[in-house]
Amino acid sequence: MEAEIAKLEGRRPALLLHSCCAPCSSNVMEYLREYFALTVFYYSPNITVSEEYEKRLIEEKRLIEAYNRQVEIQDFTGLHSSPAAKRIGILEAPYDPEAWFAVVQGLEDCPEGGDRCSVCFEMRLRASARAAAGIGHSLGRFDYFTTTLTISPLKNAMKLNEIGQRMAEEYGVSWLPSDFKKKDGYKRSIELSKEFNLYRQNYCGCIFSKR
Repeated sequence: MEAEIAKLEGRRPALLLHSCCAPCSSNVMEYLREYFALTVFYYSPNITVSEEYEKRLIEEKRLIEAYNRQVEIQDFTGLHSSPAAKRIGILEAPYDPEAWFAVVQGLEDCPEGGDRCSVCFEMRLRASARAAAGIGHSLGRFDYFTTTLTISPLKNAMKLNEIGQRMAEEYGVSWLPSDFKKKDGYKRSIELSKEFNLYRQNYCGCIFSKR
């Protein structure tokens, strides 16, 4: 990722960031808004309880608003963002848990991190690639797309990057490889969650993970 960013040489390409929740996106947004015209793509059909989905979406929007206020007043106190940081947009996908249940049918009893998770990753990254290609909305094409999922110590970053690259090739949009948990990224996300008093869930979102 850092090698890809180094190639930008001051350019600020449009990047679509698939996000699962505010805590996971906190450090990722803080970092990426320095280099990209950043739009968060909130797509989480795996959150199978509507109240949980709404709670996470509200927190995502609240954090984005807080980051954007920092840009407006140029006050980055306590944060490692700089005046180079720009505003963050948000693109909210329709909430469609029924589609997710259909995709993972037959995988209900898989262990965490198994085949059900891989299918879930592909569903979400495919939707992200489609959105980055300008399909299904009016924001146009993005130069890159990536996901906050690699910040989790429980997620396989290598697998996510493999799926992301495959989707990028299929839809003709560049994938920004990442392992956001590295260099204390996950630790920083916990610090920011405390600073902004974010709701932190203890499961990924699906009913099988909750069980």
